[in-house]
This record gives sequence, structure tokens and C-alpha cells, in this order.
Amino acid sequence: MWNEPYLETCCRSALHRLLLVGADGRPDGLKDGPCLVRLQGMALAAPRPDGRWQITALGQVSHAALVTGRPARKAGGAAAAAGGAVAPAR
Repeated sequence: MWNEPYLETCCRSALHRLLLVGADGRPDGLKDGPCLVRLQGMALAAPRPDGRWQITALGQVSHAALVTGRPARKAGGAAAAAGGAVAPAR
């Protein structure tokens, strides 16, 4: 059974932009405003008191599954952050 939320291309792009801006947040009043409201309804984005939007923890997990197609990366070493393989310990 399919249980993943469906996101239109515009909303997937808005979710990706939220991830890219990070802690700076995305300002309100841009063309992707309706998508941000939809993402908020799905608990993937949240408005901040300063009027900017941020991605939620659930949004980060969903971004990994819906946008990049792979699991969210956990904090780790420099090799993991660069996307490289980590050599096994000897």
C-alpha cells in the first residue's frame, strides 16, 4: 500500500529550497507561499515568529525520501559529509 504523501513538483521544490536555506529560513511573501502553506499542513514546514519559514524534522526526513530518494544523512565524519565512503577500521 502506498502511504507516502504526494507532493506536486512546485511543493517538492519549495521543500528543497527550505532545506537549502537552513537556519536563515525562507522569507514569506514569495511565489512559493501557497506551497509553504501546503507543506505546513503536512507538518513538513513551519512559520517562525520572525516571518520566515523553516523546514521541520519531518520535512528533512521527507525531503530525503521524496526529493533525493535516499535516507537522510546522519551527522558524521568529513568523509560522510562529503558523500564519500568511510574505510572500515582495521
